[in-house]
Amino acid sequence: MSYPGYPPQSGYPPQGGGYPPQPGAYPPAAGGYPPQPGMYPPQAGGYPPQPGAYPPQPGAFPGQPGQYPSVPSGGWGAPIGLDNLPNPGFNASNIQGMPGGGMPQNPGMGYPGGPPPGQQMPSYPNIPAPTPSGPSYPRAPSPNPSMPGYGGGYGGGAPAVPAISRGFRGSIQDFPGADPLRDAEVLRKAMKGFGTDEQAIINLLGSRSNKQRVPLLVSYKTAYGKDLIKDLKSELSGNFEKLVLAMLKTPSQYDAYELKEAIKGAGTDEACLIEILASRSNAEIREINQVFKAENKKSLEDAISGDTSGHFRRLLVSLAQGNRDESENVDISIAKTDAQALYQAGENKLGTDESKFNAILCARSKAHLRAVFNEYQHMCGRDIEKSIEREMSGDLESGMLAVVKCIKNTPAYFAERLHKAMKGAGTKDRTLIRIMVTRSEVDMLDIRQEYAKNYGKSLYTAISGDTSGDYKKLLLKLCGGSD
Repeated sequence: MSYPGYPPQSGYPPQGGGYPPQPGAYPPAAGGYPPQPGMYPPQAGGYPPQPGAYPPQPGAFPGQPGQYPSVPSGGWGAPIGLDNLPNPGFNASNIQGMPGGGMPQNPGMGYPGGPPPGQQMPSYPNIPAPTPSGPSYPRAPSPNPSMPGYGGGYGGGAPAVPAISRGFRGSIQDFPGADPLRDAEVLRKAMKGFGTDEQAIINLLGSRSNKQRVPLLVSYKTAYGKDLIKDLKSELSGNFEKLVLAMLKTPSQYDAYELKEAIKGAGTDEACLIEILASRSNAEIREINQVFKAENKKSLEDAISGDTSGHFRRLLVSLAQGNRDESENVDISIAKTDAQALYQAGENKLGTDESKFNAILCARSKAHLRAVFNEYQHMCGRDIEKSIEREMSGDLESGMLAVVKCIKNTPAYFAERLHKAMKGAGTKDRTLIRIMVTRSEVDMLDIRQEYAKNYGKSLYTAISGDTSGDYKKLLLKLCGGSD
């Protein structure tokens, strides 16, 4: 193995057939992350690419008993609060037959086999290159359907954000020929005896995709009869420990955990709640709901309702339903109607009809809303963000702004979140860790581009100057390189 302190191993017995698939893995689901142009990789039609999704997790969090019930005949009905506004393209049949919480699968979007940009792929010394018949993790048929790469745009006027190039936009990819039992051995040797070989842990976890990291929990226990998480906690500390543990959760487990942490105790991390709920697809949100309830014995909606209030609570509850229209079809006449409705609810009246903003921003498709924002700009000569700043305040203002920014350009939204996390005295490490982990297989390359464009230096440079030690080394692995 090519890790510091480990001599080459001769005669390592070949593993037969690789690590067996985990029972209860996430089933492939049709639909999934909402097609977002330029967001959380590619799909034809619709608004410019916006990343915003998680890759499927073979061998990940076991399915919970009792899936979501099938959609009743005729659909769920019109979203509450839309009044008599026409609904552009929403059709309940679009969500029929989607397994609860499944990760969507799109053909032709599998992870490429090469190393991520700016990184060398570690290898095992004295071990021949893997062949298709060698032991390995099962390959996922495809990555995230809602990752950046949607071309086209809505059917009238210029799109608000330029399209992002198609293709896989993450910084972490599958490691070819990885063997979970051999990887477990690397981790065991790194923690065995006096001292810890942190570099070996960094090299391994920083070169494996999430669906290759999560099975290590089982393979480690299978090989050594010990709990990997407990061993890591006993050997590591500080932000490096937090980052390593975050990388060993499935996306839905990690999101559910972060939402719980944002709600519990004194004070609420409202920005974390909005960040997760505004950027995830319907399928992701349904899966988060399922995991949250299984692990906390109460629903996410109940937890949110008990910790927030007023129109901000209504905004979060609406987003937590995971029921946004996900069609890519845009009727420009309806977009104009919605733009007019937003104008009448805010700038054109005394006071603000927050419910109208909530109904449109939380129920309409993202492709449609980009057209609405463009029409709004033409109609009243002011960007929708400026109007929200003028009409709202506090948590509701910041929440609505986050939803709009995420819909307009998801990579730019996360670049801003990262910039604020590292700006000034002190670092918001929880935010930094969460974004680097959750976006590393989604749209990290696009986030890096937006960061360099908007803040005058690369994300790699910013992380290098704001963090240190093993924590910095592993964050830079997730970053994938400098721009």
